[in-house]
Amino acid sequence: MIIDMSKEQMDKSIQRLEKNLLKIRAGRANPSMLDSIRVDYYGSSTPLSQVSNINTPDARTLSVQPWEKGLIQEIEKSIINSGLGLNPQNNGDVVIINIPPLTEERRKGLVKDARAEGEESKISIRSARKDANDEIKALDGISEDFIKDAEARVQTMTDTYSKKVDTVIDKKEVDILMV
Repeated sequence: MIIDMSKEQMDKSIQRLEKNLLKIRAGRANPSMLDSIRVDYYGSSTPLSQVSNINTPDARTLSVQPWEKGLIQEIEKSIINSGLGLNPQNNGDVVIINIPPLTEERRKGLVKDARAEGEESKISIRSARKDANDEIKALDGISEDFIKDAEARVQTMTDTYSKKVDTVIDKKEVDILMV
């Protein structure tokens, strides 16, 4: 039971890592690059994906087609102010974003960001291990052998998930550094 809960926490850590890595662009256009952008929609801050269709006509272009034409200026302004370094253009119906190729320096910075995300995940995994070990030690009437065995199983699971993080980060690094 305790081990299942820590496994669930570690799974969530990997899922969060994969979701966060989608936001780190790898040189190709991806609709998830715009997930963090919010648009003022009738006075409320709304995610861009809820007021428009986001497509990738080719590897270097994103197109954002709002459901209401009146939102084009607001979408354009939100993309410019997002801090993503994107320069949108609109043709009256669609906002077009050309994704510039990454410089070598920028690629290295993105790899560094990806590694930082990986380290955050590993911290979360180690925290789940600590919580599980604390709960195991807090159980009353349990033999020392059982406690050692349970801690060893938790450590094995922690090592497995740490390797998963490394695999995910290595894959993202290759993706970022590929020209």
